[in-house]
Amino acid sequence: MFSTNLGLEFSYETYKETADWLLSKTSHRPKVAIICGSGLGGLADSLTNQDIFKYSDVPNFPQSTVKGHAGQLVFGELNGKTCVCMQGRFHMFEGYSLTKVTFPVRVFQLMGVKVLFVTNAAGSVADGYNTGDIMIIKDHINMPGLIGLHPLIGPNDERFGARFPSMANAYDKSLRNLALDVSKELQCSDYVREGVYCMVSGPHFETIAEARLLYKLGVDAVGMSTVPEVIVAKHCGLRVFGLSLITNKVTREYESTEVVDHGAVLSISEMRTGVLQNLVTELVARMKVNDDC
Repeated sequence: MFSTNLGLEFSYETYKETADWLLSKTSHRPKVAIICGSGLGGLADSLTNQDIFKYSDVPNFPQSTVKGHAGQLVFGELNGKTCVCMQGRFHMFEGYSLTKVTFPVRVFQLMGVKVLFVTNAAGSVADGYNTGDIMIIKDHINMPGLIGLHPLIGPNDERFGARFPSMANAYDKSLRNLALDVSKELQCSDYVREGVYCMVSGPHFETIAEARLLYKLGVDAVGMSTVPEVIVAKHCGLRVFGLSLITNKVTREYESTEVVDHGAVLSISEMRTGVLQNLVTELVARMKVNDDC
């Protein structure tokens, strides 16, 4: 399954084929797309007038293989705005190339999406973070990208974006500020933070030496996803808002006996699903979405 191909894995026509197929199967015309991370698929449950498509039924779509990722697209309405939710994403550690990992983002752009929400489960590296905290992502470090594993490597199709896209303000500042205001009104600001997310490839959790390195680099939270999708979204002109749910602390001490497992990650995700759903729902309701955004 693993691909080392660094060329253009999908043509523009392939993305359009998938977008056109979805548009022909639903009357919804989403302006907002939400990618749900491990255990966070419940965000899609708040959509009304749902149309649901299993990934296995969508032309050219990869398949989710990780527990906590349902593997389906949910179209519907959220506080008067039409949205599409991915209940489950794709990862490098599943053996997918980054072109496949990010395939849905360009499909969404061709469908008319203007804003991408990304959520993930992450481990905290910074001091002062607690399990169950929600981190608004203000910036990222792309570890795979630093060694040449990057979703934009290969021929560039100008119909999607420029050859050298800027990643300044990759996570929309106005949406971040709005989210901080909303968290205060929802009385959850005590455990809502803003920080830097780092992507590593996984699937193993970090060694202590790796955790110490990330800490020195200024990383607040670390996970195995999100960054490739954000890069492709910015490349094709989407606004991006990102949330990390802190499901564990990444130990930096050799004396520690704490062990991280995926089951615990899903348990914390379930605990905070309601808060995340309220935060995202209110944010979607208040933000402006139009063809110029």
